[in-house]
Amino acid sequence: MKKIRKYLLAGSTLGILALVLSACSSSKSGQATKPGGIYGFFYQYIGLPLQHIMLQMAHALGSNGAGWAIIIMTFVVRLVLMPLMLYQQKKSIEQQEKTARLQPQMTLLQKAMKHENITQEQQFTLTGWQRDIYKKNNLSMTGGIGCLPLLIQFPILIGIYDAVYYSKALSAATFYGIPLSKRSIVLAIVATLLTVVQTWISTIGIPEQQKKTMQTMLWMNPLMTLFFSISFPSSIALYWAAGNLVLLVQQLVITFMLQPKVKANVEQELQDTPIVEVVTQEKIDQLFNQAAKSAKNTKNTQLHNDLRNRNKGKQHRK
Repeated sequence: MKKIRKYLLAGSTLGILALVLSACSSSKSGQATKPGGIYGFFYQYIGLPLQHIMLQMAHALGSNGAGWAIIIMTFVVRLVLMPLMLYQQKKSIEQQEKTARLQPQMTLLQKAMKHENITQEQQFTLTGWQRDIYKKNNLSMTGGIGCLPLLIQFPILIGIYDAVYYSKALSAATFYGIPLSKRSIVLAIVATLLTVVQTWISTIGIPEQQKKTMQTMLWMNPLMTLFFSISFPSSIALYWAAGNLVLLVQQLVITFMLQPKVKANVEQELQDTPIVEVVTQEKIDQLFNQAAKSAKNTKNTQLHNDLRNRNKGKQHRK
């Protein structure tokens, strides 16, 4: 569920991005007319500064300078975000490893939730036990930082779009023959292929059962990359391609360096502090047996009262 929520949030964020960029497209590229309202805010404080930086870098780099300016800015943004993303991945791996050890207890709870004639009170009790499982084992039920890195990139994407869109020089610029202000199938495919490789590497070392669960969600990332890269000007697709190249290198570090280290640390931690057993089959049986016993006693009491009332009625008739 956490993966699903993550990708839904990512899709929603990119959808909002599409609406913002579409709204920015109401005027002709390169003209003096500038956006107003919230779009004007993005342009004034993000797009315009990036535009100045890109123009200076493009002038210094010469041929294809505007495209290389986007790539360099992308690398800088990704390098700034890398510590945050590595920390996020570290916490995510720790969460996955510890959650896997809690799976037997979670399976018992899932089966108990499907118990026939379960009452609302019993559901509350089971939910409380679930919270206790995470709390007593020092785990978060949400975990990780989620889509924070994506949200941080959101204004950068809009800024690059505005920088190119509202500059005659940048909108007329090309990157090895590809106009930055127009859509590019080539850059969209490159960005998508890099995402596919990065996604495939991210599945290395994941248990088969978990891999099957994540498979559909994992392939949403390349599909979203293809859709949005092909929907926006090539300046955005170039940003995505350069960013995905950095992500690919980052994923190699995570898979082959960070992941084994974190798993070893978690293994040692669990040896020193074993998993706390909160839920057992005996405890669940006791919960439902007590409820059944209580219901039986209530029924017997009601039957006894009915018999007494009947006897009283007979005595009155006499």
